[in-house]
Amino acid sequence: MSVPADAAMVLLEGIEVTLTSAAGSVNVLRGVSLRLSAGETASLIGPSGSGKTTLLMTAAGLLRPSAGRIAIAGTDLSALDEDGLARFRRDAVGIVFQGFHLVPTMTALENVALPLEFAGRADAFEIAEQSLAAVGLAARLGHYPAELSGGEQQRVALARAFAASPKLILADEPTGNLDGATGKQVMDLLFRLAAERGTTLLLVTHELDLARRAQRIIELADGRIVGDSARAVPAAAAR
Repeated sequence: MSVPADAAMVLLEGIEVTLTSAAGSVNVLRGVSLRLSAGETASLIGPSGSGKTTLLMTAAGLLRPSAGRIAIAGTDLSALDEDGLARFRRDAVGIVFQGFHLVPTMTALENVALPLEFAGRADAFEIAEQSLAAVGLAARLGHYPAELSGGEQQRVALARAFAASPKLILADEPTGNLDGATGKQVMDLLFRLAAERGTTLLLVTHELDLARRAQRIIELADGRIVGDSARAVPAAAAR
């Protein structure tokens, strides 16, 4: 899937998400419009409950909007059924969560290879091994999640997210379960891999220092974008 460098990798137009609960309807996103170009990095910041994670999940096709249009890498997500969305995510989108979401009964190598196997890749384990080596875990291929530190588990999750060479990486508070030093190492890897591979990155974080590493800082409040600042990011900071 080839997308011109100046094309919109992420295009959200008038996105609204209304969730219904016992207490009534809640408007989580209210007419959000956003465009990210291929290879661009952006951070989403805002108070708890402002809609950051909902926006990320909507962009991933994990949550359908109540209104509006979403196109990722030129594909209109509204035109896809659930199976189509799953295949699209598998091929075009990598997701990194705060929790590591590794299969506990599988080794690091098997965890990274699994989605590639689902995609029918005959070279799944070869790619998984290369991906783990890229995050510094070449010596930990046969280790199970319980045998890895939190930072190592998140690096496995990074390796898995990048293994299929996605056009877009969505990261939701990826350092939330890590100490400061370990979190910095993981974020160094995330930004380095995105820069090396020209991957668009949309990062949810509550840490302003981390948000400043991206080319844009997008601020949400009450389900609306209330700030969008482009920044000149030094090359050393982005890596």
